[in-house]
Formats: sequence, structure tokens, C-alpha cells
Amino acid sequence: MAQRANRPPLVWDHQTANEDTVTKLLSETTLDPVVAQLLVLRGITDPEEVKGFLYPDLAHLHDPFSLQDLPLAVDRLQQAITRGERIAIHGDYDVDGVTSTVILRRMLDLLGADAIHFIPDRLRDGYGLEPTAVDSLAAQHVRVIVSADCGIRSHEAAIRARELGVDLIVTDHHEPQGTLPPAKAVINPKRPDCSYPDKNLAGVGVALKLVQALCERTNHAKWLSGFIKLAALGTIADIVPLRGENRVIAKLGLEHLSGTGHAVGLRALLESTGLLGQTVTSFHVAFRLAPRINAAGRMSSPDLASKLLLLTDEKSTAEAETLAATLEGENERRQEEEAEILSEARRQVETNPSIGAHAMVVVWGNNWHRGVIGIVASKLVELFHRPAIVLAIDDDVAYGSGRSIPNFDLLRALEGCADLFTRFGGHRHAAGMTIPTQQLKSLRHRLTKMADETLEPDDLAPRLRVDCHLPLAAINKELVEGLRLMEPFGAGNPRPMFYTGPVELAQPLKVIKERHLALSVRQGKRLFRAIGWRMADRAEFVRKNANSLNLAFNLSENFFRGQHTVELSVADIRAGG
Repeated sequence: MAQRANRPPLVWDHQTANEDTVTKLLSETTLDPVVAQLLVLRGITDPEEVKGFLYPDLAHLHDPFSLQDLPLAVDRLQQAITRGERIAIHGDYDVDGVTSTVILRRMLDLLGADAIHFIPDRLRDGYGLEPTAVDSLAAQHVRVIVSADCGIRSHEAAIRARELGVDLIVTDHHEPQGTLPPAKAVINPKRPDCSYPDKNLAGVGVALKLVQALCERTNHAKWLSGFIKLAALGTIADIVPLRGENRVIAKLGLEHLSGTGHAVGLRALLESTGLLGQTVTSFHVAFRLAPRINAAGRMSSPDLASKLLLLTDEKSTAEAETLAATLEGENERRQEEEAEILSEARRQVETNPSIGAHAMVVVWGNNWHRGVIGIVASKLVELFHRPAIVLAIDDDVAYGSGRSIPNFDLLRALEGCADLFTRFGGHRHAAGMTIPTQQLKSLRHRLTKMADETLEPDDLAPRLRVDCHLPLAAINKELVEGLRLMEPFGAGNPRPMFYTGPVELAQPLKVIKERHLALSVRQGKRLFRAIGWRMADRAEFVRKNANSLNLAFNLSENFFRGQHTVELSVADIRAGG
């Protein structure tokens, strides 16, 4: 990764909460003042909203039958189970798609259905629900196909299913096109005629609503809590806003993941990542669990992950441990491929003005592994704070993955180049595409022109959202407990970022592993340990300003040998003044 010294300075975006609203909320609750301010900044201003946000419950989930077409889907699935017709779950190869597939498959198995599942191979089958997959499933005597985290733009596949007399039920959360696929049922809160109150569900969230409906219809409401763990994995990994139902799923799911009584497959995954018996956080999902599940689809077969998560019999312990170890190995291989491609992509941007001089990055290469280009695109956005598309060339066809910044609608930009693609889809912040190799230069020209005309210099400046000022003296037990209740953090509920200053170094700073800074800072009578992640290049600056520093930081808790401590996780350092 780029050293911080090579980047433009971070712009601190200070948030301002309405003081009257904060005062009113404090008068109606027992919240810590800082927590009240943070909640108001997130638009949570009513005591009932506060209660629902801090203490989510399964009872807070909306009525699943209010989703358009969901009653039709439940009726058809129950009919298929009664008749003994075969049902296939067609998933996707990322964490959201895998967990969607697993919870639907497990629910159908519990109901005694003749069920199978299929997850496309990224390299062999491409993305999404294709007519060839419908043909294959129909040849296996499937009478009902349920898509999971895909299908909303699969018109050809829906038409093929109808031709073959197969009923297609679409469950998806991606943006629909102008017309919906001609399926038996299309369950997607984003469809224009759906009045469902929560539009931001992940694919696994939509799948969970179908599971919830089946639980209610079959008088098995108690089963629902057992599906929350896997739903939380997909929800957090898909970076959807952790508000509303997503928050219920994520918070309760993490609590269950931190507990015991896991199925043998999930237990093996937790054990292989060192999380079994630990408090599992959204950070652990994003950086330990999700990468291993994703590694299956990126580097080999996505069915490795689904097969592992479907294992429930204790007699399968050895198999589960083997599969978990395989995922670990695939993740290591993914990291190696990713580092190599990132290095080459970064070199293109930094040495070729026709690529690096624009407000958008579009790079490609031969023999780049298609399984990691999405991660590379994300890291290019992080490095250069510009929207980025990375494409892997395979002879006459290139496969791409894009990521964006807040002020650039990536999907709309791709729609402006629709004539160039064989296929594309996604949403505002992330998208995938297939394009003839001969069209790549046209794609780069049109997209970079669009970005250059749309984005202002201020849009391209790296920014740090700063919630509020926090003197070190205000860090107490009540604040820490309140922050704990605000977890999990993620999209829609960012981890609170504070600033304080001036502070002084209480001890000489240390450089850890040649990358990080370890500091001891004092403000008045309060002394805290602080870690400046990836700030080794700023050591001299910190020493020079040791008597007066301003910090932007998160609070983090450490538990070690029975000792509980709170430390500052530093995001940026400035000279005090």
C-alpha cells in the first residue's frame, strides 16, 4: 500500500449535530452525552428509535408477506414440497450469494423438500443466472428454481425456464432494469411496485425474508433465529447499510456467532480463523470470515464454502476441518494473486499519464486472475481515491469489476456505455461487466471523459468523517458501554471517529513492525495508549510536534489476561495549535 506521505492530506469532515435535538434526547433517555450526539448524527432522534437501534430484536423484522410476489413464492414452494417436485437453489459465488444459497437450501431440507443447489463457477459459468444453467437444472428434473442474490436482470434465463415448464422464483436485491424478468415470482424490495419499507436488504436478507415466511406458514417460527448467523455474514460482507432490518440481522447474528452450539461446518470455519468462542465483530466478518468464504469462489469452486456451511452432522467433523483448511489455503493463494495484480495495476496508473491523469482509473492486463479483480479495484480506490475498474483479458473477452467513490454513480456511468458491453450490472458503488477486448480503449475513453466532466477536485480529495470532539477526560465506562451497544459498525453506521487535542507524548514513540506507531499520549491527567496504523512514515513528524498533537481516532477495547483496557486507534495526526 502507498505510504501516507505520498497521499494528499486527509480532509477532516466535521459533523455537526443539532444541539437542541441532542438536549431533548438526553432529557428523554439515560444515554451518555457523546452517544446521544452520535445517534443524532445518524438520524436517530426519538427514544423509541433509540431503543430499537440499541436493542434490536427479531420482533422488529417486517412482515415478509408484504414483499411483492413473496406469497406466490411460498405457495409454489409448498406445492412443490407436497408433490415431491425437485427444487433447485441457484446462488452466486460471493459471501452474500453463498450464505443466501445455504439458508434457503437448509430451510427446504428441514421442510423435507427434494432440494439441490447450484452456484456458478466464476470462470466457467460467468456471473448470474444463465439459460445454460436453467437447461442443466431442468435436465436434473428440477421443476422449481429459486435464484439467490441474482436473477433480477436474467430475462433470457426466465424465458428459457418458461419454455421448459420450470417455475422460476427470483430473490435478489440488485437494481432492476426497466422490465422485470418473466418469472413465477420476483422478490426484490427495489422493484418499483414493491411497497416494502426496507429497500436496503442484502441478497441474503431477501432470502431470509423467504425463510421467515416459510417458518411462519409452516408453524416453525422458532427456527428463524437459527438462520440469523449466516444471514449476518452475508449482510456485513455485502456492505449494505447496517440500519433497519440489516441491523437486526447483523447485531443478533454476531451475538449468535459469538456463542456456542454451531453446526459442524460453521464451527470449523470459526475455529480455523481463531474466532471460535471469541466475541465476533463486524471487523472479524469483513477481514477473517468473508475473505475465506469468498476465496472459494475467487480461486476455485464456490461450492467448497457452501458445502462446508451446509455440514451439520457431527460425523462430518473431519470433512469440515479439511474443507476449512482448504479455504484457508485458497485465501492465501488469493492474497498472492491480489498483491501481484495490484502492483501491476498501480504501476500502470503511476507511470502512464493516459491512465493516471484522469478522475477515473481504468486498467487491464492479460492473465490477471478474474477472481481478485474486484478486490484490486477496491484497493485502487483506496490508494487514489478515484473510481476504478479493473479488467482481466482472456483472448477476445475481458471481464471487469469496478468500485466507486461516494460522488460517482458507477452503474449509471456503465449504462452510458451499455453499447460496448456484452453484459454488465451492479449498483452505484460496485459493478461487474463483460466486454469484447477490442472495446477496452473506447470504454476507458468514455468513462474517464465522463468522470473528468462530473467530478470536482474536492470529490477526489481523501476525506475522513469526524463525528465530534472528545476530550480524553470524557472517556469513561458509560461511553464505552454506549459505543458497544452501537455496534456493529459499517455502512450506514460508521465506527465513531473522534478528534482531540492538543495532546503530548508521555513516552518516546515506538515503531512496530516497520509499519505502525505506538504512542502514549497525555491530556491533562488522562493517559492513553494509542496506535497509529500504517503511520511509520510519520514518526519524525510526531517527534517534532511531540508537545502538541491533534488526533483523529476511534476507541478500541482490549482484553488480555483478564485485564480490560481502552486505547486510541489513530486515523490521522496533525500538529496542535
